[in-house]
Amino acid sequence: MNYVTSLKSASEVKTDCLIIGVFNKNNLGIAAKNINDVSENIITKLCKSGDIDTAIGSTKIIHSAKNIKADRLLIVGLGDKDSFGHDEFRRVNQAAMNAIENIKLTNFANYLFLDEALNTKDYYKGRHFIESYFSSIYQFDQLKTGIKKINPIIKKIIIGISSKNNSEKVKLGCTHGQAISLGSKIAKDLGNLPANVCTPSYLAKESKKFAKIYKKLSVKILNESMLKKLKMNSFLSVTAGSKEPAKLIEMHYKGAKNQKSHVLVGKGITFDTGGISIKPSAAMDEMKYDMCGAATVIGTIIAIAEMNLPVNLSVIVPACENRPSSTATLPGDIVKSMSGQTIEILNTDAEGRLVLCDALTYARRFKPKYIVDVATLTGACVIALGHHRTAIMSNSDELSDELMNAGDKSNDLCWKMPMGREYEMQLNSNFADMANIGGRYGGSITAACFLGKFTRNMKWAHLDIAGTAWTSGAKKGSTGRPVPLLSQFILNQSSIDI
Repeated sequence: MNYVTSLKSASEVKTDCLIIGVFNKNNLGIAAKNINDVSENIITKLCKSGDIDTAIGSTKIIHSAKNIKADRLLIVGLGDKDSFGHDEFRRVNQAAMNAIENIKLTNFANYLFLDEALNTKDYYKGRHFIESYFSSIYQFDQLKTGIKKINPIIKKIIIGISSKNNSEKVKLGCTHGQAISLGSKIAKDLGNLPANVCTPSYLAKESKKFAKIYKKLSVKILNESMLKKLKMNSFLSVTAGSKEPAKLIEMHYKGAKNQKSHVLVGKGITFDTGGISIKPSAAMDEMKYDMCGAATVIGTIIAIAEMNLPVNLSVIVPACENRPSSTATLPGDIVKSMSGQTIEILNTDAEGRLVLCDALTYARRFKPKYIVDVATLTGACVIALGHHRTAIMSNSDELSDELMNAGDKSNDLCWKMPMGREYEMQLNSNFADMANIGGRYGGSITAACFLGKFTRNMKWAHLDIAGTAWTSGAKKGSTGRPVPLLSQFILNQSSIDI
């Protein structure tokens, strides 16, 4: 993609489509005012007649403006000027990209950058805009037959700026936005694939393919015999009922010397029936999304490699299926984890924590600065936070604050939840060191407390993405979250000036 910044006035830009904005009370943005002045007050006339809606995110395409070089105008409602900030800028850009999604364009010019967005840096303007663009054109039709929708090929995007000083940061934001969008696309594609395609073996093969593309990326795959030697009995208890072999996927990006690595661990249950504690059949097809933690950490490391950041990042993915069979783990079974701690498995549908605990223990060998696990872990998290924010539970205020900051900057929002001894006591077992569930109340917190038993003396955080990783209903599909949050988090650990 060719990103070009321009100091030209909006009316002088030759393009297939020019995007400008209008605030409420017919308060014209900078570009809209220029167009209005040269085109016989066309914008104010349309506002007065009601043909233009200035509510935030509304759009109107005009083909007949005079004295401008653009073939068409896309006018976007910006809402109230006094509250036009970070989130609003992203929303109007998403609306603009959705409006031109089906128009055959080879280029377009975005002049919304001239309109002041409160507390929004030029870098983030560029990044949020490009992420909006790639989000608008995403489609998953790999498994459909017949005629497929072909997105117009955009060769050039022109971005209107007010000063040369803005150009470098805007372009960097666009470049990073494209990289993060690639990571999100990878996460979406892996999540949207059905379980008969996206198996643990498929995840392993795809990871190896990425290592051939990026020189700083290496991949190692551990099979079940290796997992047995490592005494990952908790992980193996989940895959006991499946013929599909489990895999532990290691991905390492080396972008810096003499620097501690950051580790992301992603839950990779490629299908979750619940095992012997089998789930209800309604909406069970959506349990293909139970590997979205794995998909997002894989997508994140690819985004980091694409940005070529000067950091070290490792990704660990414990991948398997959770199925019922004559060999499946039974409720009441006790297993010894890689850490040596014993676990009474009271519910085989609380399997994510069983694979993650061994993966977290394994990750200790990399002596990370931070370790973050990502998992579609509990329905209780969806009840607590809905589908808007990812839950953060951590033993480190420093780390949880870093993640909150990354969520705010990337607009991939999260929220800190409590942890404590009072919740941990719910995991007490009469027969083992701990049970794998803590009862009905505080389910997302007790799940995190379980994982916390395997991360002593480490700066660790758990992200529960059960409410944010995918959407249901008519628009069912993977969201790619929290790739933007995690990418921002790692970006914040680098020396890149944004």
